[in-house]
Amino acid sequence: MVAVVVGGGVIGLLSALNLAKHCDVVLLDSTAVGTEASWAGGGIVSPLYPWRYSDAVTALAQWSQDFYPGLGAQLLETTGIDPEVHSTGLYWLDLDDEAEALAWACAAQKNLRSVDITDVQAQVPALGMGYQRAIHMPGVANVRNPRLVKALRAALLQLPNVSIKEHSPVSGFIRDGQRVVGVQTVSGAIMADQVVLAAGAWSAELLRPLGIELPVEPVKGQMILYKCADDFLPSMVLAKGRYAIPRRDGHILIGSTLEYEGFDKTPTDVALQSLKASAEELLPALADAQVVGHWAGLRPSSPEGIPFIGPLPGFDGLWLNCGHYRNGLVLAPASCQLLADLIQGRTPIIDPAPYAPEGRL
Repeated sequence: MVAVVVGGGVIGLLSALNLAKHCDVVLLDSTAVGTEASWAGGGIVSPLYPWRYSDAVTALAQWSQDFYPGLGAQLLETTGIDPEVHSTGLYWLDLDDEAEALAWACAAQKNLRSVDITDVQAQVPALGMGYQRAIHMPGVANVRNPRLVKALRAALLQLPNVSIKEHSPVSGFIRDGQRVVGVQTVSGAIMADQVVLAAGAWSAELLRPLGIELPVEPVKGQMILYKCADDFLPSMVLAKGRYAIPRRDGHILIGSTLEYEGFDKTPTDVALQSLKASAEELLPALADAQVVGHWAGLRPSSPEGIPFIGPLPGFDGLWLNCGHYRNGLVLAPASCQLLADLIQGRTPIIDPAPYAPEGRL
């Protein structure tokens, strides 16, 4: 069997890695693998506000959170590239819905609790003053997503039954009656038994010629990056919708904006100034630090942030794995395992019904 995966972000890469255990795989990307949303995100291995999401998102997140440490270790061993799954914990400051968060944690038996703000300041000395309340979840990790996609690409290149074709945009699907039997690219047709669409924010554009209106659209997010001492920030912190994420080498990510600007990925000075203001409010010492990076990416938004995972009705052989919105990195391991289970006819890791395209289009 041959599977074609359209899209080389973390969803496409992990889909290909899972499918390659049982079939030949061709991975296609319109640019270079892993250079869009998967590269641009922050890499928190948790939804920003897990209590605000449906059970469908939570189920994928929980499975993936348990899976990530082993995935990081396996990729380091097989490729020599460390995705740096970094367990720091996360503090939420001055939440409007703190009571709802704590009630969710109690019901879901999550280790999320209220902590005294003086304890937070002792644990995170760089934190700004003026915050009144905090809740904390220990063990929340972040992954260094640019290294994750590099490691996944390297792992795929080691496999003799996988072919990666970069700068190969797909212009259409090849059909035989009701069945999709391949894709058309700039360099010709590629035939397949199964086609997986994992093109993130561009997925709806690719489906439109089939008469399918997929409710996935791009939402721009901008981030900035600082370089500090390795021990400057021991934990992730989040306040007023903005977060700071520490990497092991002292890089600090600040994000992010939410902008409905279509497919425009241009970083703007307005966003830069807004992110710098948030950074300096959270961590005042950053006022004396230089911004060493500023970029934008496009999230694939979807209704309620629930991804589309499963077969596309009326188009046998065409599968979706897209629409992960702000949670592509945290949901990727579970989403891609679920997709592989469905394609290969195994018992799925979780109930696939909430993600099925049927009835949601």
